[in-house]
Amino acid sequence: MKKADRIRKMKVPKANEKYGDRLPPGQVLTERFPILHEGDVPTYDMTTWDLKVFGNVASEFSLSYDELLALPQKKVTCDIHCVTRWSRFDNTFEGVLMKDFIKELDIKPESNHVMLHGDHNYTTNIHLTDLLDDHVMLAHSIDGEQLTAKHGWPLRLVVPHLYFWKSIKWIRGIEFIEADSPGFWEQNGFHNHADPFKEERFSGEDLGIPEDEWEKKDFD
Repeated sequence: MKKADRIRKMKVPKANEKYGDRLPPGQVLTERFPILHEGDVPTYDMTTWDLKVFGNVASEFSLSYDELLALPQKKVTCDIHCVTRWSRFDNTFEGVLMKDFIKELDIKPESNHVMLHGDHNYTTNIHLTDLLDDHVMLAHSIDGEQLTAKHGWPLRLVVPHLYFWKSIKWIRGIEFIEADSPGFWEQNGFHNHADPFKEERFSGEDLGIPEDEWEKKDFD
């Protein structure tokens, strides 16, 4: 059974007025950080690790991890929301703001879309304007600690205003493209945009989702 179909069958939690507009509809608040991903957790030789920037840019290039850490580092405190119905408030990520990273690039004007590439051939697509949001970050740490490997170390994207599958773990490539193209989960039943406050969970009929899917997973 596809993940999207499995999530559709989850029990939908009742709205909690305690959190007002901060908690998106259909979400459950947790202080834990569930571990969800496809494939095995990769291991790295950091002397050869790199992040590639390619596609419709004037000059393609790669950054080593040390070069990434040498860029201006910022902290962002934000809420995150997973399509499997958990939300976690007040996470402080540290890394490089995407708006700072992108402003240094010479991107061709027709390139309004980005394909993000992670290890194990994982991809997710996002509009360029979403990457320029003030809270979007290439993150290596959370709450003062280095991200664990299961949560995306050495580097993950954090896009807090979209469902968390857009916040790609183990990111290795940023590809600027002209036409939108669906990534891995977007080809497997999930919404192309993924706004949690609009419940943009699925690409097809938006059926109910149980709240306990994430509770069956590991936590860090």
